[in-house]
Amino acid sequence: MSNSRNHNPGAVVAAVSASEPRAKSGDMPAATDASIRHLYVHIPFCARICPYCAFYKDLLDRSQTWRFCEAILRELDQTRRSFVISPETIYFGGGTPTALTTAQLEFLLRGFRERLDLSFLEEWTIEANPGSVSMRKAALLRKLGVTRVSLGVQSWEDELLKLLGRDHNGRQAEESFRSLRAAGFSNINVDLMFGLPGQTIDQWKATLGTSVALQPEHVSAYCLTYEEDTEFFVRHASGEFRQDADGDAEFFDMAMSILENAGYEHYEISNYARPGFSSVHNRAYWLGEDYLGIGPSAVSTVDTRRWQNVCDYRIYIDRVLSAQSPRGPGETLTDEMKRMERIALTLRTRDGVSASDLKHFAPQTNEFIALDLLRESNGNFVLTRKGKALADSVAEAFL
Repeated sequence: MSNSRNHNPGAVVAAVSASEPRAKSGDMPAATDASIRHLYVHIPFCARICPYCAFYKDLLDRSQTWRFCEAILRELDQTRRSFVISPETIYFGGGTPTALTTAQLEFLLRGFRERLDLSFLEEWTIEANPGSVSMRKAALLRKLGVTRVSLGVQSWEDELLKLLGRDHNGRQAEESFRSLRAAGFSNINVDLMFGLPGQTIDQWKATLGTSVALQPEHVSAYCLTYEEDTEFFVRHASGEFRQDADGDAEFFDMAMSILENAGYEHYEISNYARPGFSSVHNRAYWLGEDYLGIGPSAVSTVDTRRWQNVCDYRIYIDRVLSAQSPRGPGETLTDEMKRMERIALTLRTRDGVSASDLKHFAPQTNEFIALDLLRESNGNFVLTRKGKALADSVAEAFL
C-alpha cells in the first residue's frame, strides 16, 4: 500500500527513480514538434495547511492571487510557443484550486478555453475542498467546461477531520457534494484516508458506508504515510504517532470489500471507480504518456526529458511576469529509469505490468506467484488481492 496521491503527475514517478543516477540537462530545450495531450496545473493556495500534506502549498494570500492567475496564463502562453497542446485531459490540483475566488476561477478557466483547442478534451478535473465549494462556484465550474471534481473529504468523522487540520466538518462535506450534484456534475471523486492516528475500524466502515450512500462515481482511498517536512512526520518521529501495518492492512481489505461489493472497480491500488469512470488523466501518466505541468512545483515529462518548475509561487510569479522561464534544472530519463517507472506504476493498476518488463526477474516473479502475490493475465503480471496489500514491497524487488 502507498499513499501516493495522483493529482500531480511526476510526483510518484520522480520518487521512483530518486536513487537512479540522472543525466542532468539544465533548463530543457524547446520541442516544437511534440503534441501534448495531458496538462496539469498546480494551484498551491490553502486556507489552512494540513499537518500531513507534503505537496507544495502555501497559505492563501489574497494580495497575490490575481498576479498568480495572470502568471499561470502567461506560462501557458510561453508553453504554447514550444509545444502543440491539444489536451485530452486537464487537471487542476493543489493546494486547493477552489480557494481562489469565483472571479479568479472564471478568469483562469476562460483563459484556458481561449488559448487551447479543446475539441479532443475528454476530462477536465478540478480538486476542491468542501469548505470552499459554493453553489455559485460549482455552477461556474460546470458552465466553463470542468467535467470532474475531486472532493477532498478525507473523513466524515468530525473528530478525525479536526486531527487532520481540515477546515470543514462532515455536514459541510455532504452539503458540498450535493451542491456539485445540483450544479450538474455527473463525475465526482471522493478522497478518503485511512490508517489515521486513533482511527477505529468501525469509523472507517462508517466512512465507507456514508461514501457509498452518496453514490460518487469514483472513490480514492489512501493510507496515511508520514512524509518528511510535515508536522505529522515530526509527531511520528517523536513516538506520538505510530504506524500499524497490520491495522492498515485491515483498513485496506475493508475498503476493497465494501467498495467492490458496491459496484466499484478496483483499478489501481488507491482508486475505485464505477464502470466507465476511472480517471483518464491519472491512467495516462501511470502508462507513461507525456504531460506538461503549469504552475509552481509542477512537473513535466516529454519523451526522455523531465523538468520541474520552481517550488515558490512568489519566485514563480516574478519569473513568468518578467518573461523568464519558471523551470528548474531538468534531467534526461534513461531507458532503465523509464523501465523502473513503468514497473512501479503499472504494477499498481488492474492491468498489471508487462511480462517483457520483468523478463530478467524470473526467480522473483516465480516466487511471488508461489506466494500468491502475483498472477499471470493476458501476458502481464497482476497483483492478487493478497499482493495488493504488499504492492510497494513487490515493486521494490524489481527495481
